[in-house]
Amino acid sequence: MKITSDWHIHTRNSCDDACLAVSTLLARTAQLGITDFGITDHLHTPFNWPDIEASRREFLANPQSPRFHFGIEVSCVSQWEIDQVAAGRHDQPTYGIRQGGPPEAPLAIALTPDRIAAAGIEYVIGGTHWPMYVPYERDAVIRDFHRQNMFLATHPLVTIVAHPWWWHNHWQDPDGLYRTEPWLDDFGKIPQSIHDEFIAAVLQHGKVVEINVEGMLLNRTYEDRFKCRYLDYLAQLNDRQVPLSLGSDCHDAAYAIDFHSVSAMLDSIGVADQDLWTLPPRP
Repeated sequence: MKITSDWHIHTRNSCDDACLAVSTLLARTAQLGITDFGITDHLHTPFNWPDIEASRREFLANPQSPRFHFGIEVSCVSQWEIDQVAAGRHDQPTYGIRQGGPPEAPLAIALTPDRIAAAGIEYVIGGTHWPMYVPYERDAVIRDFHRQNMFLATHPLVTIVAHPWWWHNHWQDPDGLYRTEPWLDDFGKIPQSIHDEFIAAVLQHGKVVEINVEGMLLNRTYEDRFKCRYLDYLAQLNDRQVPLSLGSDCHDAAYAIDFHSVSAMLDSIGVADQDLWTLPPRP
C-alpha cells in the first residue's frame, strides 16, 4: 500500500520539542505523496492556548489547499488541574499539573465549542498521555488509562482517539528502552474485556482510532515483540470495523517519516490506504 494521509503532525508552535515549519511540511508532503493531512499542536490546559493561536497564524500564512486542515491534539487532563491553572497557582504549567491531584478526579479536556470555532479547528485528536494521580503499579495504570481512553471515546468534541496504550517516562531502562511494565513486556496484561468496552464505545459514539507511527509502530524505545503484539491489536480493531486513521506524530524539522516501513506493517494486518479515515476537503 501507499500511505496518502497523515492526521497527527506537530509544528514548531507546539509546546514540546516539535520544530517543523509549515512551509517545510507542505513541500515534504508534496514530495511524499501525502495528499490529505493536518497539523495538530498540543493543548494540555488553557495555558497552551497562545501556542494554538500561533499555530493558526502560521497555517493561514501559507498557501491554502482544501486538503490541508487545521486540527489540534488535546490531552486528557483533570478538571482539578484546569481549575488550578485558571487560578494562577502554578508559574509555568506547560504540561498541566502532573502530581498532587485527587485520585479519580473528574476528567476533562481544555477545549470548548467556542474555542473550536474561534480557532477554526476542523478536527480534534484526544490523547491519554500520563497517569492521573494513581500509583505507578501495573493494574492501577491500566485501569486509569482505560478510564481516560473511555472518556475520550465518548467525548462529543473528540474526533480521533490518539495512540491507545502509548507509554513513556516511568519504567524506562538505563539504555532508553521500555521492556517491562505497564504492558510493554506483555500486552496481554490488558484484559480483553477492556478492549471490548473501548471498541463498543468507539463504534457507538462514531469515533476514529489512530494508528500512530512515531509514537507506537516506529518507536525506537519499544522492542519489536511489543510492536508485533500491538499490530495484532490494530488488526483486531480493523476486523471489528473500527474506523482507523493514520498519524505520523511528527516532531522533527524535516518531516522525515518512514512511511514505507509502516505501509509494510499495515499490509501485514490487512489495512489498506483506502480503508483509512480522511477528512473531506474544505469547500
